[in-house]
Amino acid sequence: MKKTVAALVMGALIALGFSTNVQAGLLDNIQKKITDSASSVTGGSESGSTSNLSTSQIIEGLKEALQVGTETVVAQIGTTGGYNDDPAIHIPLPEKMQQAQSLMKKFGLSGMADDLEERLNRGAEAAAPKTKEILMNAISEMTVEDAQSIYSGPDDAATQYFRKVSTGDLTETIRPIIEQSLQDVGAISLYDSLVSQYKTYPLVPDIKTNLTDYTTDMTLEGLFHYLAEEEAAIRNDPVKRTTEILTTVFGN
Repeated sequence: MKKTVAALVMGALIALGFSTNVQAGLLDNIQKKITDSASSVTGGSESGSTSNLSTSQIIEGLKEALQVGTETVVAQIGTTGGYNDDPAIHIPLPEKMQQAQSLMKKFGLSGMADDLEERLNRGAEAAAPKTKEILMNAISEMTVEDAQSIYSGPDDAATQYFRKVSTGDLTETIRPIIEQSLQDVGAISLYDSLVSQYKTYPLVPDIKTNLTDYTTDMTLEGLFHYLAEEEAAIRNDPVKRTTEILTTVFGN
């Protein structure tokens, strides 16, 4: 039993992204509490029992850290400029349109293309807040086995967990929001006008793209990009323990 709990503790620490030295210190501290707990059960003193950690508390700490990271990311990208002003996740024009940009510039359509690109990003910013509830549900449903899998996986294992269990629900939820957002910001009408004018020129390549599907995919890529970065930040910065349960589980 001690080995099982200790392995889970290390899994939680690695999943949350603490450096090797910090992991060792925290694990020593938590292992001592676990040992003290075992001693009290077998007849030892109960004086320190209120500070002993249960497996459920350790898992709660892991979930809490992921909740904090999710809150941070969604707040960052789901605001004006969250996508459009961020080079890391800025949504470019679809590939077919990028390939035809020199032609669009030649035909005087580059201004419309630039405007369309900004509107795609505005649509993503409007839809991003809707991802929060789905990610929170994925966290709440995480099992002990999920935590152990995160432990044995790569540095972005928690983000991969989100991709695996949430991508379908995320796509289903935000696609209609993206579609409506693109309508609201005028991206669809602008796109139709741009394509219509572009096609009046002879021998131009096809640039037709499903804007809704494209923007939905790119919105999720931006979300997962920053979930991975937040996971890495938690890995390297113990100051990320910003809630009571994180302090209880991972405090010195």
